[in-house]
Amino acid sequence: MDLVEKLTILADSAKYDAACTSSGADRPGKTAAAGICHSFSADGRCISLLKVLMTNICIYDCKYCVNRATNSCRRAAFTPEELAELTIEFYRRNYIEGLFLSSGVIRSPDDTMEQMIGVLQLLRYRHNFLGYIHAKTIPGASPELVRRLGLLTDRISINVELPSEQSLRLLAPNKKREAIFSPMKQICQETKQNRQELALCKKAEKFAPAGQATQMIIGASPETDYQIITLAEAMYVRYALKRVFYSAYIPAVEDALLPARDVKPPLLREHRLYQADWLMRQYGFGAEEILSPEAPNFNPYLDPKCNWAINHMQQFPVDVNTASLEDLLRVPGIGPTSARRIIVARRNGRLGLTELKNIGVVLKRAQYFIRTTDAPARSQLDRETTVRALIDPNVYSFGMEQLSLFQDTPGLRQLPTARDVTSVTEAVEETVLCLASNL
Repeated sequence: MDLVEKLTILADSAKYDAACTSSGADRPGKTAAAGICHSFSADGRCISLLKVLMTNICIYDCKYCVNRATNSCRRAAFTPEELAELTIEFYRRNYIEGLFLSSGVIRSPDDTMEQMIGVLQLLRYRHNFLGYIHAKTIPGASPELVRRLGLLTDRISINVELPSEQSLRLLAPNKKREAIFSPMKQICQETKQNRQELALCKKAEKFAPAGQATQMIIGASPETDYQIITLAEAMYVRYALKRVFYSAYIPAVEDALLPARDVKPPLLREHRLYQADWLMRQYGFGAEEILSPEAPNFNPYLDPKCNWAINHMQQFPVDVNTASLEDLLRVPGIGPTSARRIIVARRNGRLGLTELKNIGVVLKRAQYFIRTTDAPARSQLDRETTVRALIDPNVYSFGMEQLSLFQDTPGLRQLPTARDVTSVTEAVEETVLCLASNL
């Protein structure tokens, strides 16, 4: 099997890993879309990466994985020399700016990690490769190998895969909770220690300077959205993760424990999880504020911030000329950048709607929750009008699919779908009335 065949197989096998901004992009005249993804470096630049597996041969039998041991598919494996040469040639031709490397488990976790480390050592030391490298840790690998991998990469990650230990035992019997969270804890500790070393000596080796990340598969198991974001929040706090990536489960293999292959991926649910994740990381929201055990799933028709605002009308209106940064961040239509601009701008005079628009506030949403010099707040907000203004137009682009693939998920609110009405316009009207009366 030649290198082109190997690259085609192993790049295609890597596309289900969501720890990048995208899984593929067309670049006419350069290389195939398969294998090219985009991510962000430690300094914030958007960069193109070669996204590939070391091998898709795997001794594990994770039910959801296209590369599982019992699945019938074409198998291939790079040698460290082959993958290092391929990467450096792409890099020299300016096709890529870095490498995203993961792997199936061949023979054992330690053996697989040794091969991955071999690739990165060849790149860093033989080819003097200075590009960005993101590598996946293999669950169950020894701590020494995790450390060696971290010293060769810019970002290191280990996939949680499933949101609960029960689902992990059921769908990924070869993986253990301790084998995932122990390396996470080690990486967190190594990163803190490395910062101290760099403060004393600038020439000290850097350990994963872009931090660590993880991925959760959404829709393969019956956990609620509340369980998922609670786990994500805990990992951000305990392990100082940079990102949690959410991957809508794509039925690529058949198993009695998984949703049927004709079920659509829960793309809207994935979208809502990313929105909630952003609220936790950038807006100061806690998981328990976004969802609760009593209402454990996202509202498909309102984004999490708008849904929170509608359910906390008593905290509005907010006076933009006196409110704290924390209160401004709670207003739909005001983001971190515009909130900071408001704080600065109001030092020079009181702000009205024109000034807010110039600052970048989305007045279509914010006007229902703020008080300005030229727009005093209404004595009582009209809930139906507010809901109508806040309803997410992107919902219909996701095909109106249900948020969960499991119909008996507790707390899932049954709202109108496209099949219940004759047009999108009627669906909007029906949704507004439902939300206004029940929220």
